[in-house]
Amino acid sequence: MVEKEKNVPDRAREQQQLRAEVIDAIARTMDLYGVNHSFGELYGVMYFEDRPMTLEEMKDSMNMSKSNMSYAVRSLVQSRMITKLEQKRDRRDQYQAETDYFKTFQNFFGSRLQREIDVMTSSLEQVIPQLSEMILAQDTTTEERESCLRDLHKLQHAQQYYVWLQHFVDQLQTGAYFNIEAQADENV
Repeated sequence: MVEKEKNVPDRAREQQQLRAEVIDAIARTMDLYGVNHSFGELYGVMYFEDRPMTLEEMKDSMNMSKSNMSYAVRSLVQSRMITKLEQKRDRRDQYQAETDYFKTFQNFFGSRLQREIDVMTSSLEQVIPQLSEMILAQDTTTEERESCLRDLHKLQHAQQYYVWLQHFVDQLQTGAYFNIEAQADENV
């Protein structure tokens, strides 16, 4: 029985090492998508927590400054990878990571793609009418008109893409692409 008790701390340490490996992989993966590596580490730490964490707990766990920790938390909340809970602990805000990878994908990419759509659609809606006016203006030379027409065709193609992308994001936000999860659960 002594040996069994002796192995318990070793298993806990081994589990921590395995978690650290996955946390590093999460951070490296998020780095590929433009998220600061330490923000990815924070998400990974929170992913394995079985309870909400305060900023102070996160700061201590990550050895980050309070300002960097606040920025990381704001970024992860904005990406909806972590959630600020309504209930406080000792008058401190609590945060919890989204642990459903399907939901994380939906939140992270949905919000980023929506921002792209909003920026580009706004620009296209502003530029296309002005470009059309230049094409129709009597004082536009043939060479200028042809150049503007080429631009207009490119931008109209871009508009079609953003209509498609909006449809994709709408479907992503409704969870339509995640029926595979239900199918996988049925097969188990």
